[in-house]
Amino acid sequence: MASTLDCLRILSAHDMEYVVVGGVAGVLHGSRLVTEDVAICAPLSISNLAKLLAALKDCNPKFRMTSDRRPLPVEPSQLAEYKNLYLVTDLGQIDILSAIAGVGDYAEVSRHTISVDLGGFLCRILDLDTLILAKSAMNSPKDRQAVLELKAIKEKLKRREM
Repeated sequence: MASTLDCLRILSAHDMEYVVVGGVAGVLHGSRLVTEDVAICAPLSISNLAKLLAALKDCNPKFRMTSDRRPLPVEPSQLAEYKNLYLVTDLGQIDILSAIAGVGDYAEVSRHTISVDLGGFLCRILDLDTLILAKSAMNSPKDRQAVLELKAIKEKLKRREM
């Protein structure tokens, strides 16, 4: 998780607007399921894309879903038409999503977050109930497994509160 933390630290240091979603959000809620990427939801505005490019410039960012794994352009306007960016970097895989299934676009996602301290910097993650909703909407075998675990975590937290 060191490179995951490094990735999130770099994005935060560049004031990029984002919310951690997916497996990393699950881990931060207590899940033991391993994830191979960092999935974030972010507005893909020119200003936020500029922050993304500045944050990743020394990490060799490339498009993960292209056969030639071409590098990202240096101009944010060249990314403005994308709805999602699937990248590979020296820090690992980063998926930047403009919307989350079962939740909505970034504006809606950002209404369902909590802040966590990740060792010296604050990071917003999808709250547990909304993460369960998003994982349920994805409905892959891995997501169904995550939903079961996240619901168990939720029940455990609820029992602690009693």
